[in-house]
Amino acid sequence: MKKLFLLTFMLVCSMTAVMAQDSEPTKKYAQIKFEKTSHNFGKFSAKDPVVTCTFAFTNVGEKPLVINQAVASCGCTVPKYTKEPIMPGKSGEITVTYNGNGKSLGYFKKSITVRTNSEVELSRLYISGEMTE
Repeated sequence: MKKLFLLTFMLVCSMTAVMAQDSEPTKKYAQIKFEKTSHNFGKFSAKDPVVTCTFAFTNVGEKPLVINQAVASCGCTVPKYTKEPIMPGKSGEITVTYNGNGKSLGYFKKSITVRTNSEVELSRLYISGEMTE
């Protein structure tokens, strides 16, 4: 009997939550739009193993855009990003530095996961290249 009561109570709560969400007016969001989501450094020498690129973006949404976090897939890749909220229609950038010191020669591909308050919360950026002697 207790299980039936608990199941019924959970069903009623779930339905109430769903109906409350449906009755809300359309929400307005920030929305991030990158000019490009990947960058290839091409070939570069191990004698000069630090390379940098910039990913420019615009807030095409209706609310201020906040970048909460930018995390690289490897410690050899460091993203730096705009900390202040980006107003609708304004732009910002994420600068990514790859440091090949102590890394193997050859091709690499790294990803940077960007977490924002945008309607689509996660975005992924990619860098690649080939470090030669």
